[in-house]
Amino acid sequence: MTVPDEAGGETNGEGGAPAPRGRLSGPFLAGASLAAVSAAIFAAAPAGLAMAQETASEGGPSGLAGLVDPLNAFTFAFVAGAAIFVATTAVFYRIEQRRWAARERAMRDELAELRGAHDRAEILVGAESQIVVCWDGRDAEPRIEGDPSALGGGVGARRILAFGSWLTPADAAAIEGSIARLRERGEGFRTTLKANGERFVDAEGRALGGRAILRLRDVTGERADLMQIRRDLSRMRGDLDKLRALLDVVDQPVWLRDAEGRIAWANAAYLAAVEARDVDDARLRKLELLDKPAREKAAAHRKEGKRFTARLAAVVAGARRMLDVTETPSPGGAAGVAVDVSEVEEMRADLNRQMEAHVRTLDQLPTAVAIFDARQRLVFHNTSYRLLWKLDQPFLESGPTDGEILDRLRSLRKLPEQADFKSWKADVLGAYRSIEPRETWWHLPDGRVLRVVANPDPRGGLTYLFDDVSENIQLESSLNAVRRVQGETLDTLAEGVAVFGPDGRLRLANRAFARLWRMPETTIDENPHIDAVIAHCLRNAPAEEPWNEIRTAISGAAESRSGISLRMERRDGIVLDCAGQPLPDGATLLTFIDVTASVNVERALTEKNDALERAAQLRDEFVHHVSYELRSPLTTIIGFAQLLGDETVGELNARQREYAGHIMRSSGALLAIINDILDLASIDTGSLELSPEDVDVRETIDAAIRGLEDRIAEARLDLVVDAPAGVGSFRADGKRVRQVLFNLLSNAIGFSEPGERVTITARREGEEVLFTVTDRGRGIPEDVADRVFERFESHTRGSSHRGVGLGLSMVRSFVELHGGRVNLESAPGSGTTVTCAFPAEGPRRLAAE
Repeated sequence: MTVPDEAGGETNGEGGAPAPRGRLSGPFLAGASLAAVSAAIFAAAPAGLAMAQETASEGGPSGLAGLVDPLNAFTFAFVAGAAIFVATTAVFYRIEQRRWAARERAMRDELAELRGAHDRAEILVGAESQIVVCWDGRDAEPRIEGDPSALGGGVGARRILAFGSWLTPADAAAIEGSIARLRERGEGFRTTLKANGERFVDAEGRALGGRAILRLRDVTGERADLMQIRRDLSRMRGDLDKLRALLDVVDQPVWLRDAEGRIAWANAAYLAAVEARDVDDARLRKLELLDKPAREKAAAHRKEGKRFTARLAAVVAGARRMLDVTETPSPGGAAGVAVDVSEVEEMRADLNRQMEAHVRTLDQLPTAVAIFDARQRLVFHNTSYRLLWKLDQPFLESGPTDGEILDRLRSLRKLPEQADFKSWKADVLGAYRSIEPRETWWHLPDGRVLRVVANPDPRGGLTYLFDDVSENIQLESSLNAVRRVQGETLDTLAEGVAVFGPDGRLRLANRAFARLWRMPETTIDENPHIDAVIAHCLRNAPAEEPWNEIRTAISGAAESRSGISLRMERRDGIVLDCAGQPLPDGATLLTFIDVTASVNVERALTEKNDALERAAQLRDEFVHHVSYELRSPLTTIIGFAQLLGDETVGELNARQREYAGHIMRSSGALLAIINDILDLASIDTGSLELSPEDVDVRETIDAAIRGLEDRIAEARLDLVVDAPAGVGSFRADGKRVRQVLFNLLSNAIGFSEPGERVTITARREGEEVLFTVTDRGRGIPEDVADRVFERFESHTRGSSHRGVGLGLSMVRSFVELHGGRVNLESAPGSGTTVTCAFPAEGPRRLAAE
């Protein structure tokens, strides 16, 4: 039997050995089965007996007698079989119990031995700084045993298999590949890995019992030093093999000598040069590239520890060549190399010949040339350079530096004036460090202008080119000035100007041309052909005949070319006069003049002249009709009205006399208007003639006043006459002067209120006689004052004055007809003053007329 132990497992009752939890031994199962069967038999017997008794009681005596014997026999047989089975089972159980007890003792001994081996293995693994990784299968998770710090403080248990994080990339890739082959094919390996931080790790992989085992050990102490030395030696051997492979493909012979001066190693080029199969063949046959004197000199330099360098003639593969030989002493021998410079020598000779030819050529150039080497020293100059700066030949042949030459030229005042010469000099010398050529302009104190080109040499040094462009600049400046003047002149012209070359292309056009034909500047800059220009211009001037003449004048034969002159009209009504003139160089000059204004003026003048003629005719007819058709009947009316008013035909009552007076006054006013219109018409036609006479100033004023006495009395105005006795008389048309004063007084009376004063003044000032009429009426606003002298301008301003607006117009016309002037001064609420100035010597026309 088994009992639970203190650890929670089960222990066998006999030996006390722990039995695996959840598993039962064979004897234990057999005994349990036997006990269960026996219990079932003994439990079933009383149940059967009870059933029999119950049946017997139910069936009575007859039933019990039929069942007792078979039931007893069955029970006995069953019990007997069960007893035999139990006895047999007990025997077998005892036998199996003994056998399993022996096996348990053997398993306990084996387990103890395995535990001891496991403890010894753990002691062995822990005794050395290492890590063991085990994989039970391809897809199983690895088990890691050991101290991860053995591989370095930065490597944790989770990072052991992340080799890229603590190994060099090459070693990490190698170990990952080896582990993959170990797990897939069971291939073992052993290698040394380099960790980050100058540490080495010994890695060993094996397949044991279907498991993949990886052991990692940190290599320290002498073993680590040995590993480092081996690794360095391997790398140096690899580098040496690479170097020898590289030297074998080099065309130059390379060799190594031992301490005795014999060839220890040589590349393929050396062996081909001495015609040897290999190094041993060369040593055996004593084949040398250098002759004996050269080898002796090289040996002497080796003894002194010096490098041997010389240019020697040698036989290379049966041909004589020129070699630059360099042999350097080394521990235990020397290393040498020979460079074939035969072609270089030939090129040097050719170069020297070419240089001499170039020197002779450069000396003939007008451009000054100076060449400086990498040390900034003058190595060549031509004659033009020496003459340009006027420097001494010995000084130039001494090889001065560029800076020394600049200092010398500055002391001679031959360089451009600079405020900071040091900075300017540094900028000039900066061309030695430049990659691209530099171009600058030097304006010398003597007025010359030099174009300086500094061309750097890729091998070091600089070449200067000095061109004296003073004359070219002057000519170019003059040409540019002429072109600018010509261009500005043409652009300021109102006429369109275009020049077409002999090839028919537009060479020049001013702004007026582009504006007239609405041609973009981009089109003009493309120098279009005359056909393209005509096609563009036809959009604005569709008539083709003028353009055909222009095309013929430009593109026609040279002998048939002649000047043209024509007129064309654009769609918008602009009229242009075009003139074409051949030029001496084969080009053609076209000019387009906008004559629209003159044509319109000509048309307008023609139309105006026709209109004036018709107006003059109408005016004459109007004056004729007014004179004979209107004034004659009016004169008759006035005559009959006077006849009635004089009561020559009978006495009139008061109302009749009033009506007759109204007729007389209205007829007189109408007659005055008609006379004024006739006078103005006569003035416009120039038919009005003045009748100069001696006009007494005082009498003329009185005559004008007499015609207005009734109006003055009716308006209850105070009229003041200021005319000194010495004012005298002057030459004028008395009738027209009276009309002037009459109109002025009439206008002042009309705009004056009852009780106000009207003043008329006469003065002689110099060669003029001034008449001034002043009132204290409402005044005239400034905007109205500018128009009061115009015809039919009437502004009552709330006064009782009524009129057609001809009075002041007549005043100005009559005064100006005499050669005088009229001045009006007025302001609202301050009254009005009108002054008329007449020439004292008689009528004269104004200069403006």
